[in-house]
Amino acid sequence: MTAAPPVRSEMARSLQRALWVVATMGVVLTVLLVALLPIHEPGGLPLIVLPVIFVIYVVAGGLAWRRRPRSDIGFLIVVAGVAVYAGSLYNTGVPSLVVIGSVCATLMVAAIVHLLLAFPTGRLPDRLSVFLVVATYAVCLLFEAPRYLFAADGPFDVPRAATFFSLLQTIVATALMIVVAGVLWGRLRRADAAHRRVLVPLFSYGIFTVLFMPLIAIVMDRVLHIDPTIRGFLQYGVIAGIPIAFAVGIVRGGFARTGELDELAAWLGAGGPARESLAVGLARVLGDPSLRLYFRVADAGALLDADGRPADDLARSDPRRGWQPVVLDGREIGAIEYDAALVSSAERVRAAGSVVAIEVERERLTAELRASRRALLESRERLVEAGDRERRRMARDLHDGLQVQLVLLALEAQQIASTPADAVSERATRLRVDIDAAAADLRALVSALVPAALIERGLAAAAEDLADRMPIPTEFEADIPGAALGDLVEATTYFVLTEALANVVKHARASVARVRLALHGGRLRLDVEDDGVGGASMDAGTGLRGLADRVEAIGGTISVTSLRGHGTHVRAEVPCA
Repeated sequence: MTAAPPVRSEMARSLQRALWVVATMGVVLTVLLVALLPIHEPGGLPLIVLPVIFVIYVVAGGLAWRRRPRSDIGFLIVVAGVAVYAGSLYNTGVPSLVVIGSVCATLMVAAIVHLLLAFPTGRLPDRLSVFLVVATYAVCLLFEAPRYLFAADGPFDVPRAATFFSLLQTIVATALMIVVAGVLWGRLRRADAAHRRVLVPLFSYGIFTVLFMPLIAIVMDRVLHIDPTIRGFLQYGVIAGIPIAFAVGIVRGGFARTGELDELAAWLGAGGPARESLAVGLARVLGDPSLRLYFRVADAGALLDADGRPADDLARSDPRRGWQPVVLDGREIGAIEYDAALVSSAERVRAAGSVVAIEVERERLTAELRASRRALLESRERLVEAGDRERRRMARDLHDGLQVQLVLLALEAQQIASTPADAVSERATRLRVDIDAAAADLRALVSALVPAALIERGLAAAAEDLADRMPIPTEFEADIPGAALGDLVEATTYFVLTEALANVVKHARASVARVRLALHGGRLRLDVEDDGVGGASMDAGTGLRGLADRVEAIGGTISVTSLRGHGTHVRAEVPCA
C-alpha cells in the first residue's frame, strides 16, 4: 500500500513561483554578463567560467531553497552566487561596473564563510560565528575599497597606500580564515556519526577553500610574483566547488525537504488508510529524518514511541538533540525529539506539536488500547496455564495419594473377610485408622481447592485463622461487618492472602507481618505487609504475576511496594458488586 502524496500548501506554491522568478533573473543576468565580458577578444575565452560559476550557485541555491524553505541555506548560496557575479563585473571593461567589481572582488569569500558557518540551518549558531562573519564582510568590503581608490590607475593614485591596505587585508583575512578553519574542524570533530557523514565532504572542502584563498594570494602575488589573473582563475576554480560540496551534502541527507504547517494540517485532514504514520509526517514537514514521536502512557507514566520503545533519557540532556513536549488541554500527552542542528527553531517544533496534538492523543489512546488488549490476551493465557497446572496437580494428588490409599483399603477389607475370628477386631481397627487417614487427605485436597473455613465461616474468619497459623507474629485486622462479598470475591481475596503470606514465610525473612481487610467505596481492600528484606517484583517469577491475573480477571487491581531493606507491601482491591 503506497502512502498518499504530500499536500502542498499555498505558501509552498508561492515559493515555487518565487523560485521561478529567481531562476529567470539568473538566466537574464547570465546572458547579460556573457554579453559584457570580452570573451571574443584574444585571451578572453577563459572568462566564460565566471557566468558558469554564477549559474552553478544559483541552481544549487534554488534546489536547497526549495527543499528547505524554512532554512536560509538556499538563500545564502544564491547570495554567494551574486557575490561571485559582482566580482566578475571587474572584467567587463565598463567603468561603472569595474568600480563595483573592484570593491566586491573578494566579497565572495565573506559569503562563502557565512554559508559554511551557518550550515545546515542557515543561522549562525554562536557569537564567535557572528563575529567571524561580520569581520570577514568588513575586511572584504572596507579594505578592498581603499585598494581601488589608491591604486595606480585609481582615482587618487597613491600606490603606497594601496599596497598598505592590500597587505593589511591579506594579514587580517589570513588570520580570520585560520580561525574559521579551526571552527569548522571543531564542529566536524564534535559531530556524531550521522552528522559527520554529511559534514565531512562539505567542511573538508570548506576548510581547504578558506585556507587556500588567502595563502594562494600570498604565495603567488608576494613570493612568486605571478600574474594576478592566473591566481584569480585558480581561486574561482576552487570557489566553483563550494556549491558542488553542498550538493553532495544534500544527496547524503543534509537537506531533507521541509514543509509548511498548513501542509501538515491538510495532511492530517486527508486521512485515509494509505496515510503514512504521524511520526513520518512530522519528520517530513520539519525536514528531520531522525525525528521521533513519543506518547505518554497513562498507567506507567512513561514515554514510548509507536513501536513501544521507551524514550532515551540522554536525549533530553544532549545539546545536539531537541526536546519539545506535546501538550493538549494542559496535559503532556507526548513529546517530539528532533535534531537541533537541522531544526533550529524550537518554536516551529512547538507549533507543529500543537497542530498534531489531537492526532497524538488519538494515536496514544489507540496504542494504549492495543497494549491493554495484548495484556488481556497474555493474562488469559497465564490463567489458562495456571488452571491447567492446577488440574494436573489435582490429578496427580488423586492418583498418587487417595487412589492408592483406597486400593490398599479394598485389599485390606478383602483380607479381613478371610481372617480368623480372633484376629478380625485388630485388623478392623487398623482399617478404620487407614480410612480416617484417607478421609483426612480428601479433606486436605478439598481445602486446597476451597478452604472449609472460608465456606463455613466466611472470609474474615478464614483469613484470621490463616494469620494465626503463621510461624511469625502476624497482626490481623478486619473491618468488613456483615458485608455480602460474593463467593468469587472471597475466593480471590483469600487466594491472594495465602500466596502473599506464603511469600512472607519463604522469601521475606521478616520478624512480623500485618494483614488488614477493609471496605472502601464498594471495593474490598486487602493489605499484607512485612518488615523483611524487600526486593519483591511483579516480574520476578509467576507467583505475584498469577495474583495480578486473578485479581484483574474480576476487575480488581493489585500493587506491590517492595524497596530493598524496607519490607514488602502487597495491596489488592476488588469490586464487591
